Amino acid sequence: MDELVHYLNELLMFFREGFSHVNAILGLIIALFAAFQMSNWKKIWEVALAATLVHIVALVLIPVIDHNAALRLPPLMDYEFWRDTVAVYVGYIIIIAVFFFMRSKLLKGGASAHAAHH
Repeated sequence: MDELVHYLNELLMFFREGFSHVNAILGLIIALFAAFQMSNWKKIWEVALAATLVHIVALVLIPVIDHNAALRLPPLMDYEFWRDTVAVYVGYIIIIAVFFFMRSKLLKGGASAHAAHH
């Protein structure tokens, strides 16, 4: 039992460290867009991966566009980069799933009610 608690604490620490660098507004905008692009639940894995890639590209390009900074590639050889990327990917899976669930439940009722009138 102590081992299980230890591993759960390690997992929580992993995500805490990974999520500490996430731009929440950027993440929510990307997740909302991704949820509206998703056609069914089977696509969650690839949609979350695409959202993660868009997130990384946005983090690289925002300083270039906003502050005329030099274009710098992400530190692909650093453990912290990959830790953060995995945490962002898992976060996108969760938040896109929540948004897709809400979209499918809220818009399903609206779409069928609209179809019933025609």
